[in-house]
Amino acid sequence: MMISKEEFTNLHSNIAPYIKRTPIMRSRLLNGLAGTEVYFKCENFQRMGAFKMRGATAAILALGAEERKKGVVTHSSGNFAQAVSLSAKSLGIPAYIVMPSSAPQVKKEAVKTYGGQITECEPNIKARESAAKKIQEDTGAIFLHPSNDLDVIYGQGTAAKEFLEDFPELDVIITPVGGGGLLAGTALAVDFYAEKCKTIGAEPFEVDDAYRSLKSGKIEFNKSTNTIADGLKTHLGDKNFPIIQERVSEIIRVEEEEIISAMKLIWERLKIVVEPSAAVAFAALLREKEKFQGKKVGIIISGGNVDVSNLPF
Repeated sequence: MMISKEEFTNLHSNIAPYIKRTPIMRSRLLNGLAGTEVYFKCENFQRMGAFKMRGATAAILALGAEERKKGVVTHSSGNFAQAVSLSAKSLGIPAYIVMPSSAPQVKKEAVKTYGGQITECEPNIKARESAAKKIQEDTGAIFLHPSNDLDVIYGQGTAAKEFLEDFPELDVIITPVGGGGLLAGTALAVDFYAEKCKTIGAEPFEVDDAYRSLKSGKIEFNKSTNTIADGLKTHLGDKNFPIIQERVSEIIRVEEEEIISAMKLIWERLKIVVEPSAAVAFAALLREKEKFQGKKVGIIISGGNVDVSNLPF
């Protein structure tokens, strides 16, 4: 059963004490480059540095008291791992985090700082799922999926709700798409709180499974994961895909050089730290700017957790 607008509003109120209402930034120069008015919702300023704090908190608050006592478990290479760890710490429950051995050390350290208990595994989905299942069996912890969980999806959508409260005249909101939680949540919020706004997804050509899924009508997978946008390598799920199919107008694909260029522009002009995945939505606007002339375009900057010793520019 899909959430109602009233329930969505209540969910936002419930998570509000545990998240930040992030700022919206603008740049005259970036407006000029895009040829339109651009508004950036800066989830890189969210607690733990990414929008995923919203979904993690919503999912944990949806659990019963007895379930919470046993803790939560997830598998993630980075941002969701940090979000679940910090959210669980804020709510005083254990968090068990399965991370691939290849995950950036900076993200592993952050998870530890937030109180997450890390189990490392081989860098493939089968190993991640198997390790998480064993923790569930050993501890009774509840599994939280990073993007294919309805409570997580609803929580992620609260960023767009805030966006539309601050700028109700937006014509379009563009978000990156990896696992699909942010895009699906945004599309729901747009349906609830805007009259004429569209939701558009953006993803790299190198991992264009969501684009292909919309075309074929079934969940597609990637053969390559050769993208700088490390947060977008996952595929859609059976909970978020129907929402995306019904409510997302299109997905724009971008090249790797376009992602790096957009990331550099945001660093230079907005003076903020964003990760490559977060620059994909702005890259999509720049790639197809003719489409957006005369529109007010909202961009969700999804996160700022980047290894500054390994920048692409």
